[in-house]
Amino acid sequence: MSDTLHMSTQRGVILFAHGSRDPLWRQPIEAVARRMADSAPQVQVRCAYLELCAPDLDSMVHELLALGVQSMTVVPMFLGVGKHAREDLPQLMQALQAQHPSIQLTLRSAIGEDPAMIELMAKIALSSDK
Repeated sequence: MSDTLHMSTQRGVILFAHGSRDPLWRQPIEAVARRMADSAPQVQVRCAYLELCAPDLDSMVHELLALGVQSMTVVPMFLGVGKHAREDLPQLMQALQAQHPSIQLTLRSAIGEDPAMIELMAKIALSSDK
């Protein structure tokens, strides 16, 4: 298999979060990205932010495209589903898909809606203080 063929079949995942001016705010999202990269090195994992810090979603899609990634999943790292997840992100995704009609761009549900995340948060909340 050639490097070009291998690169074009790579999968990309973009962890999409709100963003903050405080650099410490990004640490949990970036920790998730590192964990993903460690456990699935064949997947190109990136973080992107809606506002207040870089990089933005458009930049990360272009970065993955430059690597030959043609299939990308955007995972909203929101616990609650507010205006950003319901309206802003779908509009960004539509614009990106219109710009790049040949790529497969998938938007997942917000992480806070996933039953596994709800179960994990409940277990953490019920656990004794450490």
